[in-house]
Amino acid sequence: MIELKSPAEIERMRTTGQFVAQVLAELAAMAEVGVNLLDLEHHARDMIRRRGAESCYWDYAPSFGNGPFRNVTCLSVNDAVLHGLPHDYVLRDGDVLTADIAVGIDGWVADAARTVVVGTPADQDLRLVRATEEALVAGIAAARPGNRMGDISAAIEAVASGYGYPINTEFGGHGLGRTMHEDPHVPNKGRAGRGLKLRAGMTLALEPWLARTTDRIVFDPDGWTIRSADGSRTAHSEHTIAITDDGPQVLTRLPRHEGSTPA
Repeated sequence: MIELKSPAEIERMRTTGQFVAQVLAELAAMAEVGVNLLDLEHHARDMIRRRGAESCYWDYAPSFGNGPFRNVTCLSVNDAVLHGLPHDYVLRDGDVLTADIAVGIDGWVADAARTVVVGTPADQDLRLVRATEEALVAGIAAARPGNRMGDISAAIEAVASGYGYPINTEFGGHGLGRTMHEDPHVPNKGRAGRGLKLRAGMTLALEPWLARTTDRIVFDPDGWTIRSADGSRTAHSEHTIAITDDGPQVLTRLPRHEGSTPA
């Protein structure tokens, strides 16, 4: 079932979204050569505790994964793209890091992800990150009342395909609001004009993610971390948005004077 949110409820989600954006901004600023992933995880834990927020990841136990997730961030490096398990790893020059976080505040959830290149960036890595950011912008622009879910998916796909990157359809975006995962599923590939009709009050997490040279994935032995099957670099950009009569609203974007994230 899809729950349409009122303007007041969307504003409560925006409060959560602003906090999620702030956490991601701080983690991105900390992501330097020599920093341990566990330092980033514990910094996020401290921020969540001080805010009185609740991690959506802690104790999360879907059908995949080995037992409940016992972290508040997903930190994925290089060929890892989704659900990266924070572990004792020191960031190196040129690493590609994706930080993904979802929290709830006063019963309302927001979810976002951001990919950065640590230290000296390679042009091909910057290009991959830029493709996910532009695909996210395109998907957001299509999220308008009267459009179809396929319009969002097709907009994301068009950008990725334009860059020449393959698209995996096993994991994509999703509805959210009172919980982290709600209906509907939002594929990163689809046909314009097809699928569920979009309505004002729908709240979605759009999350284009790409691997440079494959659309296939593999899981680490930890049961969580998802990697490109061929070891190629990956990137992932995500925002929580609200569909309104005035157009799509990005709930996980900081005001520019506070260091806004891309898209």
